[in-house]
Amino acid sequence: MTNPLRPLEQALDEARAAWAAARPAFSSTPPGDAQGEIEQMSNAGVVAVTDAIAQLRRDADAMLARLASEVARRSSAEFGADGLAKQQGFHNPVRLLAASTGGTTAEAAKLIAVGESTRSRSSFTGERLPARHPAVAAALEKGSISTDAAGMITAMLERVRPRVDHDRALRYESELVAFATGNSLSLVTRAVKLAEARLDQDGLEPRDEERWQQRSLTIREDSNGMLLLNARLDPATAAPVKAALEAMVTDALHRRRDGDVDVRSHAGGAGEGANSAGTGAVGEAANSAGAGAVGEAANSAGTDGVGEAANSAGAGAGAGASVIADTRTIPQMQADALAELARHCLGCTVAPAPAAKTTVIVRMDLDALSSRLGVATVDGIDQPIAASTARRLCADAELIPVVLGGGGLPLDLGRSARLFTRAQRLALAERDGGCASCGQNIAYVDAHHIRWWERHLGRTDLSNGVLLCSFCHHMIHRDGWQITASPGEVWFIPPPHVDPHQKPRLGGRARFELSAVAA
Repeated sequence: MTNPLRPLEQALDEARAAWAAARPAFSSTPPGDAQGEIEQMSNAGVVAVTDAIAQLRRDADAMLARLASEVARRSSAEFGADGLAKQQGFHNPVRLLAASTGGTTAEAAKLIAVGESTRSRSSFTGERLPARHPAVAAALEKGSISTDAAGMITAMLERVRPRVDHDRALRYESELVAFATGNSLSLVTRAVKLAEARLDQDGLEPRDEERWQQRSLTIREDSNGMLLLNARLDPATAAPVKAALEAMVTDALHRRRDGDVDVRSHAGGAGEGANSAGTGAVGEAANSAGAGAVGEAANSAGTDGVGEAANSAGAGAGAGASVIADTRTIPQMQADALAELARHCLGCTVAPAPAAKTTVIVRMDLDALSSRLGVATVDGIDQPIAASTARRLCADAELIPVVLGGGGLPLDLGRSARLFTRAQRLALAERDGGCASCGQNIAYVDAHHIRWWERHLGRTDLSNGVLLCSFCHHMIHRDGWQITASPGEVWFIPPPHVDPHQKPRLGGRARFELSAVAA
């Protein structure tokens, strides 16, 4: 007879082995001092033990979800006062589980939902039937995904189940499970949102309308005299707000980093540290004027269009560092940006320079544009929207959408001799969707040459460009990662000390494009 606790026992054995291997041969730490032993472990040992304990946690959570489902079943309304939860003195199974785990009722409800969607079922004849979501159930059984990821995937599949072909949903489920294995929950969230939009395109527009109806902004003053603004905005409403604020914050960050020196003195140099000011809030951080008519909300005039990193008024090529250091936090910068926008709206006819140069990029393929059916995305916002919503957004804001042609590539993009052109940066934004490595918001990334312009004579073309945040850019150069790119994909090859097999890792937006989309 198979021992149901065998996965837990095996994971515990592996954790013990990892711990023993990570301990130094000679230690002065008293027996039982876990923290002391951890502090004496090597870096590799700490990582190995962390991985082993994480596996043990996933296995334990999977078993807990099974138990939660059974607690809920035995506490159902049909049992009345004899239900398990009421017998134990609790109003419902959620409260019983919250008390047992020491967690919140929301966490307990999630455990029950995961357990119920992944438990095997019985037919009227007593035959055991597979779970409603077999791929998620199998992954939980192996401990390869967390209950958080399982809950997110199954909740989405339950939402679309009445309107989606069963076999197609199973294909998406399998691919989402494969994606969730080894990826963070934030990346899984993005993949699930896109999968739901692809699976249930008919439901996109009603959901967009529902989100729009739920938009709100409340303002109140607290006891300290601070005004509290609490906003809930649908993607279409939030897009221009987010874009303008992020452009102004990016402008401030670039000026703080570069000391108000014209970025053209840095671009293309060693390390490609600040090439073309990156993509900014929406594919271009305060992009200069005259760079084309793709989605410009309020394009300013009088600059040369070579990608100056939000070169503010009065900060010329010879300007030195700021007299007073900018020590503001990102939230403080966002608050100041909001106040500056409001002041300009009240007293000026010209928007602040970074906001005036901001672009809101709305992406959809040609079929979606012509048919008004399908999916569109807004740069910097993870939630996809209906193509019809995107068309209204573009019309209301006097924007022109970036239309994607065959293979999902932007149409009619050229090359540049040194700096990445505006068209190329838009293409990189389409391919990478933000930092191609970690997925950082597109507002805080820069366009870099993979093979450096000066040192390696690298070309300024799409296959030699990549969007990276400053941290990933530094780590890639420091640790010796390799990058290979094409117009449609970007791959990261780890150094031997990270992965002895140097298996390439897919980055950029393509990692979220499940192959089931084409099925």
